[in-house]
Amino acid sequence: MSSFWRLAMEGRAFYTVPSDHYNCPVGSYTHNLPLPPERAGELPTVLEIMSGLGYLKMDEVPGIPRLPRTPGAIVYAPLADTPVDPDVVLFIGPPGRLMLLQEAALRAGVAAQVPFLGRPTCMALPAALAGGVVASTGCIGNRVYTGAGDDELYVAVPGRDLARVADEAETIAKANAALADYHRGRRASLATE
Repeated sequence: MSSFWRLAMEGRAFYTVPSDHYNCPVGSYTHNLPLPPERAGELPTVLEIMSGLGYLKMDEVPGIPRLPRTPGAIVYAPLADTPVDPDVVLFIGPPGRLMLLQEAALRAGVAAQVPFLGRPTCMALPAALAGGVVASTGCIGNRVYTGAGDDELYVAVPGRDLARVADEAETIAKANAALADYHRGRRASLATE
């Protein structure tokens, strides 16, 4: 799945079918893409490896968000090139920039009331669809396959909420610029007292 994200981040627009995702058992799980019988053992194997390393506890697995039904196809594309209205728009960037996006989602009333999501990164998509805009710290698998840096985070915005978030982004950006000036002045005055 993460490899598909990378291709879209590089500017490609394409679609996949469920079988294209079988190489990622965890992503297949979060996207409700049942593995065929000959590969069904791969998810338990990967989960056992992760659990054995102390990366996750098996009792966490049932709480990982999943798509409610299996999609027939998944479209990946840069937002400007998407051939269909997106279900979820994924943003990646430095925390200071994504803070503005998250604050715009809060102002628009469409932010999920959940903490940062961690592993697996791909759960951010079903979590956003179910609850609103979510932020994810990412996971090591995603970072390896996408090339995402340690200084980058993700924000997933449901397509249905994208316009509302965009409408609030300018207000939030201006407010943050003004608040930065205010706090710099206050820091300077406090330093001299």
